[in-house]
Amino acid sequence: MTEILNRQYYLASRPKGEPNSENIPSRDVPLAALNAGEVRMRNLFISLDPAIRGWMSDEPNYIEPIALGDAVRASVIGRVVESNSENFAVGDVAMTMGGWEAYTTLPAEALNKLDESMGIPLSNFLGVLGPTGLTAYFGLMEIGQPKAGETVLVSAAAGAVGSVVGQIAKMQGCRVVGMAGTDEKCAWLTEDLGFDAAINYKTCGDFSKAIGEVCRDGVDVYFDNVGGEILDAALSCMNKFGRVAVCGWISSYNAEELPHLKNLWQLVAESITIRGFVVLDFLDRFPEGVGQLVEWLVAGKLQFKEEIVDGLDNVLPVFMKLFDGSNQGKLVLRLPED
Repeated sequence: MTEILNRQYYLASRPKGEPNSENIPSRDVPLAALNAGEVRMRNLFISLDPAIRGWMSDEPNYIEPIALGDAVRASVIGRVVESNSENFAVGDVAMTMGGWEAYTTLPAEALNKLDESMGIPLSNFLGVLGPTGLTAYFGLMEIGQPKAGETVLVSAAAGAVGSVVGQIAKMQGCRVVGMAGTDEKCAWLTEDLGFDAAINYKTCGDFSKAIGEVCRDGVDVYFDNVGGEILDAALSCMNKFGRVAVCGWISSYNAEELPHLKNLWQLVAESITIRGFVVLDFLDRFPEGVGQLVEWLVAGKLQFKEEIVDGLDNVLPVFMKLFDGSNQGKLVLRLPED
């Protein structure tokens, strides 16, 4: 029998600043025989998300850091090529937490089977119908608690999460303002997604002034994907009893020093509620969330962008697009089937 090698990109050292090929080199390792109850998938899609950068660090996080020597962790969708479980047959497609590698081998209970007969592109289950869509849905509806007529501000609004947040907020009857990094992205938000206004944070100058000029009645809900100076500026514009849902901190993931927030007093002055969250907080409600997202998607109420790049050996440079803002929507790596 021909030995099958598994190409992996693994964490050799913890990055300081932006990760590079010395931190994350590649290797080819032989696939071991399956144990009882295990399933092996040939990965088709790998989700590239900002949170992965946090997992590379040994700082406290909501899940364990990636161990040195392990493949970089990521959500994956793959096709079963070998199974020692009665619950999975060769040819089935499943989603799980896998890694930057060609093959993922895990116990069957760690896999979620996907139904290809639905006619939905599989990559959607990593994006608008997967963790990013669910993050937007639960973060806005449960933490932001938007009410008709309120103003919702969204940072990184052209990203995979932020773009869905804004569209859901519009469905709730809110005025929605997005922040993005190019004029093209801002135009997409207002012309295609229905945002009421957009701010180019790279050219607007003073963040607080820019937000205040666009949100003249203040901000009731701020969905924060970036942290740092934009979070600080948003706090200065919040209305009484405003809500802040903190989803990400991408502005600081590669920074050696965290920014000093000057406007935290506004939490007291305006009785603001600020809550961080991860989508796993709502794990028991995932079927509800997916069901609602599918309903909106089928009804044409949700638009989204995917940027799909082929080739496992492109994984690191493609991942870095998340941090310079050059990606267009949900970023996915595809490993084409032979």
